[in-house]
Amino acid sequence: MTARFLFALFLTAMLIAACGDPPEPESTVPASDSSSAQQSAPATDEPATKAAESKIPQYSIEQFMNTEQIGGASFSPDGSRVAFSSNRSGVYNVYAQPVDGGEAVALTDSTTDPKFVRDYFPNDDGDDNRMIFSGDQGGNELDHVYLRNADGSVVDLTPGEGLKANFAGFSADGSKFWIATNERDSSVFDVYEYDSETLEREMILENTVDAFLGPISPDGSHAALTKVHVRSDTDILQWKRETGEITPLVVDEGEVANSPETFSADGTHLFYTTDRGSEFDYLVSRNLETGEESVVLQPEWDVTYTSRSSGDSYLVVGINEDSRTTLKLLDATDFSEVALPQMPDGNVTAVEFSDDDSRMAFYFSSSRRPSDLFVVGMEGEGSEPRALTSSLNPEIDIDHLVDGEVIRFESYDGMEIPGILYRPHQASGDTPVPALVRVHGGPGGQARIGYSALNQYLLNHGYALFDINNRGSSGYGKTFYAADDRCHGECDLGDVVEGKQMLAGLEWVDADHIGIIGGSYGGYMVAAALAFAPEEFDVGVNIFGVTNWLRTLESIPAWWGPQREALFAELGDPAEDAERLRRISPLFHADNITKPMIVLQGANDPRVLQAESDEIVQALEDNDVPVEYVLFDDEGHGFRNRANEVEGYRAIRQFLDSHLTGENGPERE
Repeated sequence: MTARFLFALFLTAMLIAACGDPPEPESTVPASDSSSAQQSAPATDEPATKAAESKIPQYSIEQFMNTEQIGGASFSPDGSRVAFSSNRSGVYNVYAQPVDGGEAVALTDSTTDPKFVRDYFPNDDGDDNRMIFSGDQGGNELDHVYLRNADGSVVDLTPGEGLKANFAGFSADGSKFWIATNERDSSVFDVYEYDSETLEREMILENTVDAFLGPISPDGSHAALTKVHVRSDTDILQWKRETGEITPLVVDEGEVANSPETFSADGTHLFYTTDRGSEFDYLVSRNLETGEESVVLQPEWDVTYTSRSSGDSYLVVGINEDSRTTLKLLDATDFSEVALPQMPDGNVTAVEFSDDDSRMAFYFSSSRRPSDLFVVGMEGEGSEPRALTSSLNPEIDIDHLVDGEVIRFESYDGMEIPGILYRPHQASGDTPVPALVRVHGGPGGQARIGYSALNQYLLNHGYALFDINNRGSSGYGKTFYAADDRCHGECDLGDVVEGKQMLAGLEWVDADHIGIIGGSYGGYMVAAALAFAPEEFDVGVNIFGVTNWLRTLESIPAWWGPQREALFAELGDPAEDAERLRRISPLFHADNITKPMIVLQGANDPRVLQAESDEIVQALEDNDVPVEYVLFDDEGHGFRNRANEVEGYRAIRQFLDSHLTGENGPERE
């Protein structure tokens, strides 16, 4: 992934789940086996044609949450099955779906901690295969990497307390695989090589340079690492197995974001993204022997990821095009564009290929359709995509849901601010509806077109939403991305307030009933809005949000490594900038808050400690400000348990019904 996108993703890990979107593959069951239903034609959503005066039924949160959340994809060695992760049981587990039809089979059966698919062992034969999966404990983000044997038994490949591990892939011949862990030093990740048969391991890369592991070459002879200085300035380092040394590979003067993506099949070239001389990240190929470079692809938006297909025929390139993901397929030899099979019209993400590149799996989603897993043949028979899952609860009519529309407005200083506007079906000039400004996390995240159960639940019950991409959001160039540095809670809050004013000017919005909602950094913006612009918003919904930057920055987990220093450079170092951080922390200005707030918090959150939410809630109670507190004992920084999501989202809507619309709002069920 690109450095800018990687940094935003790193800081918002689990944020999407915290705000009501799926955590895997880009975003987060069915009550029956209907999720395995086949669709023979490409899935294209018919436009919503319900007349404004038609009665749209109001669905329960249980119905919305009975929509399956899935992610991840790995073909079995023979290409007959695709493994994915799903929360259909209420907790994420791994399932294997036959490509040619039939029911998905559960490969893990956790009832507490989520399990996410990583990869099948490439050389295993037979109807069942060994598999790699991962998961943490109670939302603590300390993932372990596990082996599932063909008989269903499970081995923790990274045993121990307090460590975090990441699966780093298989060698080209499948005889080895790699795992990065911070067991030696909690602040950095070393790389261990495992024998695929004996599972014996050895450390091959000791991380002495405080950098993040990127791709490993197919033969394991090279690895690329990302050295973070600040979020807009990253270098690429190269590890050579022959010497064991880690040396600079791509280093620029000034602030340039470079990020390694993948090696060529023969290991002679590295593909990486850079914003050198450009507002946006583009794709470059570098000859590792000569240093010669060439531009592979430079669109007018960020290239967010590049991967090599399993059979080495293609380069898969994802582009962040105005809050949507578009896909390009390039020939891996000459980089010419390869015509894609007929694809659905929407977000196409998480592309994976079978070992021989004859089939491609991908996820498709839109505002009104949650992510579904598709498979398509690359040529000839089977060249039309077929859905392997049908995630939307069949009790919900897709025409009753709402499409998002990308709009822009001019902020207080003339800067153009994009966002995604959602208008409930029942909203009109005669029946204006209450509204919410929703703020994404990060701070460098991005509001994107895609399905959100929470969004659609609130829309269905008559709340308009504006999902704002305030300055500092990723996806709109590096100048826009850096525009909130060292002015968080101030310049970006100004955009949010202007977004509220934009909403208030729409004839179908009830200008007297506008609130603010957000998760993680977005939750911080909720508390900041109520503390620093106390007359602007009528209520706040704070989901896993920061309220005390001093404590948050001081308690960053050690495994963040150089990202910790980069975040200090962006927000402030608590040792040197305590005065400013106190100034922008809502907890220290809670006396200003007069409008009702609901706070959701995970007791195991390693990023926003429970003490922060405890203290802001206590401060509001002491000041007789209406506040509701929903604490989850078995969650971290975001939702992993569906029952908790149901409880949390129901509480949010009940809070809004009570404190935003009240007796003067639209009629509610």
